[in-house]
Amino acid sequence: MTQQLLQQLVEMRGIETHYVDAWGNPTTIAEPSKAKLLNALGYDTSSDEKIQSQIAQDVSSVWLSPLNPVQVVRATEAIYLPVRLPIELVNDEHVFEITLEDGSQKQYPFTPVDQKMTSMAHIDEVEFHEYAVKLPLDFPLGYHNIVLKADDDQLGTSRLIVAPEACYSPNEIKDGKKIWGLSVQLYCVRSENNWGIGDFSDLAKLIDNAAGVGADFIGLNPIHALYPANPNACSPYGPSSRRWLNYLYIDVTAVEGFDDKSVQDVVNADDFVDTLKHARDAEHVDYEAVAKLKLSALYALFNIYDKQFLRGKTPQNKAFNAFVEAGGESLDMLAVYDALQSKLKSDGKESWGWPVFPKAYKDYHNSAVAKFKKDNAHDVKFYLFLQWIAAQQLDMASSRALDANMTIGLYRDLAVGVSEGSAEIWGNKDLYCIDASVGAPPDILGPLGQNWGLPPMDPQKLYEQQYQPIIDLFASNMASSGSLRIDHVMALLRLWWVCKGDSAKEGGYVYYPVDDLLGILALESHRNESLVIGEDLGTVPEEIRSKLAQNGVYSYRVFFFEQAEDGGFYSPSHYPEQSMSTLTTHDMPTLIGYWHCLDLELGKEIGLYPTDDILQTLYADRHENKQEILNTLHGHHSTPEHVGHDVNVTGMNRELNNGMQVHMAGGSSALLSLQLEDWLEMDKPVNIPGTFNEYPNWRRKLTQNIESIFESHDINALASKLTAARKQASNR
Repeated sequence: MTQQLLQQLVEMRGIETHYVDAWGNPTTIAEPSKAKLLNALGYDTSSDEKIQSQIAQDVSSVWLSPLNPVQVVRATEAIYLPVRLPIELVNDEHVFEITLEDGSQKQYPFTPVDQKMTSMAHIDEVEFHEYAVKLPLDFPLGYHNIVLKADDDQLGTSRLIVAPEACYSPNEIKDGKKIWGLSVQLYCVRSENNWGIGDFSDLAKLIDNAAGVGADFIGLNPIHALYPANPNACSPYGPSSRRWLNYLYIDVTAVEGFDDKSVQDVVNADDFVDTLKHARDAEHVDYEAVAKLKLSALYALFNIYDKQFLRGKTPQNKAFNAFVEAGGESLDMLAVYDALQSKLKSDGKESWGWPVFPKAYKDYHNSAVAKFKKDNAHDVKFYLFLQWIAAQQLDMASSRALDANMTIGLYRDLAVGVSEGSAEIWGNKDLYCIDASVGAPPDILGPLGQNWGLPPMDPQKLYEQQYQPIIDLFASNMASSGSLRIDHVMALLRLWWVCKGDSAKEGGYVYYPVDDLLGILALESHRNESLVIGEDLGTVPEEIRSKLAQNGVYSYRVFFFEQAEDGGFYSPSHYPEQSMSTLTTHDMPTLIGYWHCLDLELGKEIGLYPTDDILQTLYADRHENKQEILNTLHGHHSTPEHVGHDVNVTGMNRELNNGMQVHMAGGSSALLSLQLEDWLEMDKPVNIPGTFNEYPNWRRKLTQNIESIFESHDINALASKLTAARKQASNR
């Protein structure tokens, strides 16, 4: 195979062969990885002839399309639309028929040859010209449709997306207000009333309590839809659909109809009562028990609700039907998937995801699936109902933040992808490359690289689908919130693809249309009045950080990663103002766990470290880092003088814990996020990256009920210090 020919295709498809690794070293991906990545994208690289043919086919496809599928422009830019035509048509008059998003229409006639020619090519012995046609018209922000016509013949269609220059920020933050809030994994929340897992009523209560002590936001883990029939697939970062919600967060007792006798008969049965007690008392979330409880109660409740309200001209039925219509194919797809997976499981068939479904059910668009949907309409409607109720309860919680005058309110978290067996892939297989997975190249935290098991979107297919999946994703995750955190925001620029069967270090970067995606992000941010935070940790080129900042995306700064070359920790007063800072994350130990090296001890127990030498190096580094932290805290007078200066005799205590949090509050970041676990001085992490069954990831609960947390004098005193420090930082 000619490497030059292969390289041409590699470059055409945006595969990066050279990059700078986490240690600052120029790195080249392995030659075999190039062909494998192209194979994952659907190319046959078995011979020069086939590669050449596919290159020619891709080039022809562009030239035979008079218009691009989609074009994203900023509101301040002049609009030029590329038009490609055979030479015999370039002297004819053409017209753009434009339908603005509001339904109004415009026309713009032009003759291609009078415009600026930008390129030419010969396709099947026909000469084609490309012209950049300037549109001297005013376009509002939004999504507009363009049809190219000549002599009333339609030649092509395109979507024009007009976006603002940067993402939205609340006026208070633009004026310099610095705020703080709490981050919480909602499933971890304990309360007097929930059913063994945090729910949206708990969230509303947490918002009320946190706002009362000065917090301006509550940050959530991804609350994406998981798998009702496979509850132990509980990672919020490996969802079934990122557009829809996890029904387990529904507070069943708050749904109209819960008091009906048929529902009460279910929840008062001995087996239900025993299971509920177990789920509430368990140290870790028992997802199977919680799912059993909620599905049985919700199904009984749905049967009553359906008969009373969802069959006729009731206000509830009108609202429900409007919700279903707005959700479109995406919502229908999820509901059918959940009903089908549940049926397969109850029939004793393999059901963890669509790859093991019977052949006739492996694709949402198959006729057998349509028949299943018709034959099981009641069950499909049940899963639609769950999404409707979940959306209502989330919106209710968000409205509590508005009532409390929180600057941000809720901030939601968008996962980087969906799992292999997801409904999202089941319904749009053209978009996803299922022979590859998203991950990360080797870095300091993961010397062997990481494979997250999330098939990536094909950037070309995303473009051909006019970016609609991304538009829907941003819009749905900004709903009922004031901010969106984008996990691994580098995905807007490039993703590390790992082909099936390869180790993570054998992957390569595939690039995405970052400027287009940032434009769409900015547009949806303004429409939803949602501030955007980009999790920009790991191997991140400096130029992308600058681009994100220019587009109004807030950086994500973690104290433990903000270290100078000499080992000292940067003062939070040096962090970018356009950032959200934090001490720890869900992938890191708690403050107590970090300080007492409990994470290293736990890692040793479950076999994370190949040799004792590696572990001892980690212990030595931790010891040095802790001393530098003490130096920083005392140097900035962030902790009382009587707190030890020497790491050898200074353990973690409440004053040191609070001192670290107040130290961060004095920083320059506009937003400060603190983990509720550290307020409760917990020692166990919620997740250990790189583990599966070795540790109960995504299951560990909080140690106190939310009703009692804010009754603590010490916690209220900490909140007061944080609020005062943030106010002082705002006035600098």
